[in-house]
This record gives sequence, structure tokens and C-alpha cells, in this order.
Amino acid sequence: MKRDAEQENAAVTILLVDDEPQILRLVSNILEDYNILTASTGSEAILRSNQYKNEIDLLLSDFEMPGMTGMELAAQITVARPKIKVLLMSGYTGGMLVLNEGWHFLAKPFIPSQLRSLVQAVTSQQQEVIRNITVEESYEKR
Repeated sequence: MKRDAEQENAAVTILLVDDEPQILRLVSNILEDYNILTASTGSEAILRSNQYKNEIDLLLSDFEMPGMTGMELAAQITVARPKIKVLLMSGYTGGMLVLNEGWHFLAKPFIPSQLRSLVQAVTSQQQEVIRNITVEESYEKR
């Protein structure tokens, strides 16, 4: 059963973007069963996306990065890849966050199982699971 999930995940390609190298390594390790493309800036992510000829299933990006925010990056990537799913993550908790429809958010810090569950749910479009993870997370932070 686990091997089936690993094989299914390996067919999913994630473009992971974060300006902190340790976060890139950590998230890559947590999602090791997936095909991961990494970038440390928005412009590098756009270049990687343009050069990668196969489908990219998920953009997993930090929200706040120098030069280009995760939302700006997602807006550009989704023009070229309209089927790509978007998951933004951030430790920023001030103010209100408004995402485009169909985009998702994960607050840092997170535990590995939260990240894996949300990535699995978003890439397979399990809306009920996504809502539950988001609700559980918001209650845990109170």
C-alpha cells in the first residue's frame, strides 16, 4: 500500500520555491517521494518552469521573498500553466491574506505530516481534506 502511494507521488511534479536554502532542503526531504524542482527566487522558478517541458502539478512557494512575492510568482506561472495548483506557505501572520480562488495556504511552522497531507490533498483535489487541514491548523494556533 505504501509503495503504491510512493509511486503515485513520484508521478507528481512540484516546483518548490523558497529563498531560504534550509527550508528548500527541509521541504524537499519531507516530500522526497515526489518529483521536486527547486528554485530560490521567483525569477529562477519562472526559468525552471519555462525549461521544464513536462507538466508541473503544484507550485509550492514561500509567500514573502525578495524581488517577487509568492503571489506574484503564482500569478505569472498560472498564465503559462493554467492547470498548475498553488500552495503558498509563510510564517507571516499579520494582516489579512486574500488568495485567488483555488489557491491554498500553509502557515509556517508546520509539522511534516501537515505538509504531506495538504500537498496530497491539493494535488488530488480532495477539497474536504483541504478544508479539514486548514481548520485544524487554525484551531491549533489559538
